[in-house]
Amino acid sequence: MTRILFIGFPYSVHAARWVNQLADSGWDVHFFPSIRLTTDIDLHPLFRNLTVHDCAVRQSPRGRGVHLPGAVVWPFRAGERYVRFAASRSRRVRFRSSSQSSRAGRLARLIRRLEPDIVQSLEIQHAGYLASDAKSLLGEGFPTWIATNWGSDIYLFGQMDEHRARIQEVLAGCDYYSCECHRDVDLAKQLGLKGEVLPVLPNAGGFDLGNARAHRQTGPPSSRRLVLVKGYQHWAGRALVALRAVALCADLLGPYRVAVFSASADVEIAAKLVSSKTGVPIDLIPLCSHDEMLRQYGKARVYMGLSISDAISTSFLEAILMGAFPIQSCTACADEWIEDGKTGLIVPPEDPEPIAAALRRALTDDALVDSAAAANEKTAAERMDETAIKPQVIAMYERIVAQGIPPRKGKA
Repeated sequence: MTRILFIGFPYSVHAARWVNQLADSGWDVHFFPSIRLTTDIDLHPLFRNLTVHDCAVRQSPRGRGVHLPGAVVWPFRAGERYVRFAASRSRRVRFRSSSQSSRAGRLARLIRRLEPDIVQSLEIQHAGYLASDAKSLLGEGFPTWIATNWGSDIYLFGQMDEHRARIQEVLAGCDYYSCECHRDVDLAKQLGLKGEVLPVLPNAGGFDLGNARAHRQTGPPSSRRLVLVKGYQHWAGRALVALRAVALCADLLGPYRVAVFSASADVEIAAKLVSSKTGVPIDLIPLCSHDEMLRQYGKARVYMGLSISDAISTSFLEAILMGAFPIQSCTACADEWIEDGKTGLIVPPEDPEPIAAALRRALTDDALVDSAAAANEKTAAERMDETAIKPQVIAMYERIVAQGIPPRKGKA
């Protein structure tokens, strides 16, 4: 039986959606969290049919959950969704390199014990660096390694001196490289990628198009009266700039409702202030199910997502899937999915004036909004359908296994 070990963020819906493509494959699937599970860092509930490894995990005495010392952190019964949790085995194995993190040592010991056919790191700055450290400990005993680039892993962090050498180490050490932007293929090669480039696919896999269509508002998208704003404001997100653009378009927004999702505290405050000063109704969408979020996209005429760095933003993909007209920053590979001025508008992430101009056009040009939605629906059918993407992913893994695993020349 083929065995694969994923390394990634335990709380990530993107990691869960990608890994779940193998949930019914019959493979032996394992997951090692790239950051330690705690009472604040939980396993995403979408994960299924796999074994999760973490040093702090232990089974409850009655088998009714999985516990950390003093706390229950998984709100489901043991065996539900066929998720098994395995605590690290306390073997007295030590590695000579004192510079490696203890978590890398645990990962190395797990790899040595499991002997997976494939190790895949889902993201670079945590999972990729961790895998690279474990490889330095195991040496020739390391399995075939797929390094997957997420979001800003290379596009942004590759420009930083403190990260560039580590990224180059990952790219030089992996056997295969995957990402969701052709832009990042070129960047990886410039940074010294030695491995084979895998097909460029969304890092969260595909979408259930039938379910998505069921959540779309009937009628043309130009008849919708919702503007949806991504609320990320942090080292990359620029929701505050989006809200300034909303304020500049207040004269057009009388018939509309603006809604902000995933808003941080500062964005919540800014949204209330903009609404108070302009009279534009601005709602804050609380944390909700994926289906409920799709319904919001399906009611939106316009979606705005701004950041100084990203790959293919999943919210951008959800917007074009649901017929919302996308206004996306130029830092997120949107040009690989839409044609600027025809099927969406691509804007700078930190200048509210051109963003406001784009919003004005999207609010006043019904023909543009409706024709873009029709074209983007075809794009979604061709490039986002899970029934097409999942077989590609499985075939990719099967090909990698068939090419043969490098011989293990002994254990570290």
